[in-house]
Amino acid sequence: MTAQSDTTVWQNLVMGLNLQGLRTVIYPAPDLEEVKAWWTEALGIEPYFDQPFYVGFNVGGYELALMPDASPEDGPLVYWGVDDVAASVEAALARGSTEHTPIAEVGDGIVTATVRTPAGSILGVIFNPHFSLE
Repeated sequence: MTAQSDTTVWQNLVMGLNLQGLRTVIYPAPDLEEVKAWWTEALGIEPYFDQPFYVGFNVGGYELALMPDASPEDGPLVYWGVDDVAASVEAALARGSTEHTPIAEVGDGIVTATVRTPAGSILGVIFNPHFSLE
């Protein structure tokens, strides 16, 4: 390990995950059209993003998403905002978590990852340079 990476590991252990607040909840949607219709009616709004791989609704400035590839066994996936996904994942792994989904750039500079905590819960982290509650 280099001195820089030793410092980064130490900072992550001391500083923690640096969660900034909730950003996104992704619901598994094996039948995307049926689930999308239900949420559209329940929310009273159309999705702002509607693709076969992901449907997103803006609910009070937060993302309520539907994903056909998400595992129903995992339940809804909650993503917390962070400035540095890699550092947050490293901090979680240092505390006994295991990788659930690897770090990925999912488009428009948005970076996500999930880990499974020692208790078995799934923790999602997201860096979204476009997020704003205003």
